[in-house]
Amino acid sequence: MNFNFSVDNLMNSLPIMGKGMLGIFAVTVVIILVVTVLNKVTSGKKKQ
Repeated sequence: MNFNFSVDNLMNSLPIMGKGMLGIFAVTVVIILVVTVLNKVTSGKKKQ
């Protein structure tokens, strides 16, 4: 097996990886917000 490392290929791939990581972060934030809103909406008053 022959592995070649190219700095040019690395620099070309960084924006793509950045967009992917930003997308993961954005989806995580949306999920957290949805769960928080659902907890507040459905909690109601607890019966004691």
